[in-house]
Amino acid sequence: MKQSVPDPKLSRRRKLRGISINVLVPNMITVMSLCAGMTGIRFALDGNWHFAVGAIAIASVLDTLDGRMARLLKGASRFGAELDSFADFIAFGVAPAVIIYLWATHSVSLGWTAALFFATCMALRLARFNIALDDDEAAPFDAAFFKGTPAPAAAGIAMLPLLLSLEFGDAYLAQSGVVALWMVLAGILMISTVPTFSFKRLKMKRRHAFLVLILVGLVLASLTAEPWLTISGVVLAYLVSIPFSWLSYRRQDAAWRLLAKDVANDAATAVNDEQGPNIKNG
Repeated sequence: MKQSVPDPKLSRRRKLRGISINVLVPNMITVMSLCAGMTGIRFALDGNWHFAVGAIAIASVLDTLDGRMARLLKGASRFGAELDSFADFIAFGVAPAVIIYLWATHSVSLGWTAALFFATCMALRLARFNIALDDDEAAPFDAAFFKGTPAPAAAGIAMLPLLLSLEFGDAYLAQSGVVALWMVLAGILMISTVPTFSFKRLKMKRRHAFLVLILVGLVLASLTAEPWLTISGVVLAYLVSIPFSWLSYRRQDAAWRLLAKDVANDAATAVNDEQGPNIKNG
């Protein structure tokens, strides 16, 4: 039997073909986010709470960039999605839990339990989010909302007592039992089905765009003067937005259900109208 001789040009072409840099760039940003979260734990072990919180803040910024870079460079991949979930679990689940434990809750018996609970809720929340990506039966407006708080927001809520203590001191904010309970509540809010705004898909009226730009400029300016107070204010503003997101979701869901009911009734009426003459003719 005559054996086929491999084409040297084809072999060279296969060797040159590899992973595109467009795929690597978002994944590199994701790895940087993971490393920032782990570095936050390192700073917490040294008692450097300012840098520990700053590391988690950097991780949240990087987390918002990796997905946008993947879409911009058309480098989205299944590997990148899985890596992003793992990085979120470390940076926003494990790292904040350990930092808060080292800061305040290590002195109570339930402190480590609260840390484990928060990290577990983070894992469950990310697993539920990944499953929801394959949901083909979601309503059109569902894309504008999350179920529960997203990972970076949940980390910010859990670390809110530490953020406030950096501005006002530990005298009243580093209460071990209260902080442990706060972390449990942050975990419950994360795995709840309470709809929260997905701001990256939130649409606004054109006349409001200028006001939003001014607000963003004011926030960035205040970050340079009062970083911890500004970040705390952003987290508190997000908490205040949750009831409004719930009301918005309920309103859109009611309108969608009413529209679906009307469509179903119209379809049933059309079927009956077609069957009526056939029955008479029969």
